[in-house]
Amino acid sequence: MRRSVDEHLEAVLGRVTPLPAFDQPLMDAVGLVLCEDIVSGVSLPGFDNSAMDGYAVQAGDLAGASDENPIALPVVGEFRAGRSQPIVVTPGTCVRIMTGAPMPRGADSVVPVEWTDGGTVNVRITQQPPVGGSVRHAGEDVTAGVQVLDRDTILGPRQIAVLAAVGRARVKARPRPRVVVISTGAELREPGSRLGDGQIYDSNSYTMAACARDAGAVVYRVGIVDDDPKRIMDTLSDQLVRADLVITTGGVSMGAYDVVKEELSKLGTVDFPQVAMQPGKPQGFGVIGEDEVPIFTLPGNPVSAYVSFEVFVRPALRKMMGQMPYRRALVPGVTLDGFSSPAGRRQFVRATATSGDQGWMASTVGGHGSHLLGGLSRANALIIVPEDVTAVRAGDQVELMLLDEETG
Repeated sequence: MRRSVDEHLEAVLGRVTPLPAFDQPLMDAVGLVLCEDIVSGVSLPGFDNSAMDGYAVQAGDLAGASDENPIALPVVGEFRAGRSQPIVVTPGTCVRIMTGAPMPRGADSVVPVEWTDGGTVNVRITQQPPVGGSVRHAGEDVTAGVQVLDRDTILGPRQIAVLAAVGRARVKARPRPRVVVISTGAELREPGSRLGDGQIYDSNSYTMAACARDAGAVVYRVGIVDDDPKRIMDTLSDQLVRADLVITTGGVSMGAYDVVKEELSKLGTVDFPQVAMQPGKPQGFGVIGEDEVPIFTLPGNPVSAYVSFEVFVRPALRKMMGQMPYRRALVPGVTLDGFSSPAGRRQFVRATATSGDQGWMASTVGGHGSHLLGGLSRANALIIVPEDVTAVRAGDQVELMLLDEETG
């Protein structure tokens, strides 16, 4: 089976569905998509209060106050945030007041402490405030009954702030997908262990786990499973109880020991197309288990696995979380290098991209081999070369997939 990149992505997104929303504590909801409109049950502020430390006064008492002619008022009490007292500011008196404290009855303004001598029994005031000066009025920010957040909003720090301010301890949001990551291959060993002949360290499970976490998922890195068919299937069966999505790497090509493809093909629910892309041609996607958990079986070459995640898995995770757009940002740019590209395959070339007065400029980094992680580690973008383009020259216009949020 052969597919274009767009056909395979369409097949993936057509099978993946958003996760059901449920009530979650505020801090657990950071980064999630809100699934309800939020109407405030309170006004913000909830009462008139002081915007700064100073003295609550009747502004008319201070007409003509200046540095040369300060006006002295008796201090009849003190208001602090969180406390109120039955004190009334009558003409010719004032109350010492702290930021956030409720305005006492009778007062219409606050004199900042900087305009005074800071007295506690009597205070000398050198300026007349305007009526309402340094007062936060009830409801000036939010009025009770007003909608403060729309559904489908991504909950960041600013949105959490208003939710807490209006008294919401929990909100309805789509959860983070639980992603199980498995590397297959008899040649793999854990980083930190001793390598034998023909053995390599497992980078794929760490890469995929990091990618999934970066995309917002909760990740369970199972680690390495060798090429034993029974062990692979037993591991998958054991892990489905905690998985909303599974990622495996390795064992999906055309070789004699590509047991992931061999075993999952027997289920009839996972397809293994050859996708017209470089790197990442051998792909597998479908569902497994009674709950039809989506599974991506990605190539074992590390760059192929990474590019496959960015092109197919990240959009699927974003759809599960209800986030739009599904894909990374694509921007026009100019390549500073020339290179060839295979006919009939969409190529994703590692690059470093910068934005300046002339727009985005990209330089290729490392070789094109799907095993070359050194260049990938320095890249912050992928140059996307269409299927019908076989040569790119320095100075050509290209499309760039930006890989880091800070890049865009």
